[in-house]
Amino acid sequence: MVAAAGRRGTRVAARPPLPVWPNDEVPDGVRNLAEGNPDPELLPDLGSALSRFTAGPAFYGGRVNLPELLGAGRQRFEKDGIDATHLAVVAGALDGIEKVLAFALRPGDRVAVEDPGFPRVLNLLGAMGLEPEPVAVDDRGPRAESLAAALGRGARAILVAPRAQNPTGAAIDSGRAAELGTVLQAWPDVTVIEDDHAGDAAGAPYTTLSRGRAHWATVRSVSKTLGPDLRLALLAGDETTVARVEGRQLLGMGWVSHLLQGIVVGLWKDPATPGLLRRAERTYARRREGLVAALSARGTEVSAKSGVNVWIPVPDERAVAAALMESGWAVARGEPFRVKAGPGIRVTTATLEPDEAEDFATAFARSLVPRYARTYTS
Repeated sequence: MVAAAGRRGTRVAARPPLPVWPNDEVPDGVRNLAEGNPDPELLPDLGSALSRFTAGPAFYGGRVNLPELLGAGRQRFEKDGIDATHLAVVAGALDGIEKVLAFALRPGDRVAVEDPGFPRVLNLLGAMGLEPEPVAVDDRGPRAESLAAALGRGARAILVAPRAQNPTGAAIDSGRAAELGTVLQAWPDVTVIEDDHAGDAAGAPYTTLSRGRAHWATVRSVSKTLGPDLRLALLAGDETTVARVEGRQLLGMGWVSHLLQGIVVGLWKDPATPGLLRRAERTYARRREGLVAALSARGTEVSAKSGVNVWIPVPDERAVAAALMESGWAVARGEPFRVKAGPGIRVTTATLEPDEAEDFATAFARSLVPRYARTYTS
């Protein structure tokens, strides 16, 4: 890759520029299934949470994290079998992931990533000068033989979403966790980073790969459960990892706002929140399964065990996305999600009711027909 600098000439770039994947403009009247957002109707009312906030202001030199937040977070981690002895509060899942990668790796190092996987993770690796090592994914998460190959090629860390994997909806079960654990035993110095971005709304139990690891971190965001604008996540990990994350944080932003921490504590304490989270989990599962069933009835077999996204392999993702747009449906093209995986589209089902899923599946089936045939038969 080269970088042009006008009269200063053109030189070989120190690293490739970051890819930019602009979102297609969604015209009025087109149903947007490309965004990846949770359903606003299934999020708690932040206005009432703000009105109940009572914590005092934070000052330099004071405590960094609210004890109430750490206590509540520790209970949630331990319920899922995650060691929560050491915790940090970070400004969202990617903030925590970036901080762990920054001290665990150096530019040029390789990171095993799910393929297809979350575009912002791939972009983050590019920004840090790290090389993605693709690991094939099925509906049970990363495939053990593919992970072994990635580690054999020199990957020094693995970044995985144990449930609600974006874009496939995969979820690691106990059997797959055992397979992956066997592979990881041969690589004791590899850092395991888990991204539990969907939390209680994932629709699948949490199965961790962190047990017994010397270097690990599990990041749990509140974005999908309490709201994307609450830029907050809890990070559990080994003592050194958590200490370095907090140390780096003190040199930059200092701490995550106590206003945000207090709001999260208040929402978790609200008696209405557990019921809302259960409703969200059931609703997302019903909508996701509705699309999978509708596609199956029209000859397209896909699987999505958790989360709010469905990945549909297609022969030509640009042509399919364009045809769906013409039919009134916006989806995410697969290119930003892929390293070596085949083409596909991502459909976000967070607000897609089953009756709409039937209409979408019909439009999708038509999108697979060459344009001349669709025109001839219309």
